[in-house]
Amino acid sequence: MYASVYVTTSGVMESKKIARILLEEKLAACVNIVPKIESIYLWKGEIEEDSESLMFIKTRKDLVKKLTKRVEEIHSYEIPCILEIELKTGSKNYFNWIDEEILDTKKKLLNNELFK
Repeated sequence: MYASVYVTTSGVMESKKIARILLEEKLAACVNIVPKIESIYLWKGEIEEDSESLMFIKTRKDLVKKLTKRVEEIHSYEIPCILEIELKTGSKNYFNWIDEEILDTKKKLLNNELFK
């Protein structure tokens, strides 16, 4: 029902730009940004090394497809790394908070009725 989406970007400024868009559009409840990671990868047959920024985006599983599409639209990379990590267990209070921040009022009422 919940997911964390792992995304790498060109740097902190791009991560913050993407984070704000996802939060404004209610596709995420929280975004953690790790300012600098070192990545070594294959690109078009060559080994590349870059400094990047890493985002952990907390959201609902039913929003991951929309979130992925939106990140692909605004990301600077030709093929951005966007990976869903399904959250099977965790703090019920935290999951409730995600719902409160993302779901509209009608969905909140329905969701609360379903989980009583």
